[in-house]
Amino acid sequence: MAEPWLRGPIAGMPAMVMPAAHALMQAAEDIPMAAQGLTTPQLGARPGGAAAVGFHLRHLAGSIDRLLTYARGEMLTDAQLTEMDAEIEDDGRSADDLVRVALAAIERALDVMRETPPGIYLEARGVGRRRLPTTVLGLLVHIAEHTQRHVGGIIATAKVVRVMQEGRSA
Repeated sequence: MAEPWLRGPIAGMPAMVMPAAHALMQAAEDIPMAAQGLTTPQLGARPGGAAAVGFHLRHLAGSIDRLLTYARGEMLTDAQLTEMDAEIEDDGRSADDLVRVALAAIERALDVMRETPPGIYLEARGVGRRRLPTTVLGLLVHIAEHTQRHVGGIIATAKVVRVMQEGRSA
């Protein structure tokens, strides 16, 4: 099957965010394949000091939630800040559970992309306590590129931890 960006337009998706939506769809296909069957120790492994697959999955979902908050023009809640701080810690969830949470976050982002009127894409938004400047479109695109960055980490680290468990050299 062709990659999402080669499958044509996505029903109901505005053309301006279509490439970002395609990138999120690709992430949603890659994540389950990369994380499938990883054990709890593999989810927490940090080969060579790399970020753990579990971290990438938790952070990916949490960052989408936070970036969507900024896209709505809101500031993060205390609960979101607490969750962000906890992303680095292994919370005992299985690979299947973490994948489900990540895919649900991606689906929420795709829904927001469909529902966001193109007329507000250039509206100013602030990010973080310093309210660093961006736009609604900037946030929607960043959700996709940031997600893809972490999917790359998931794929690479999952391959390494599998090889390490098998006792082969990477």
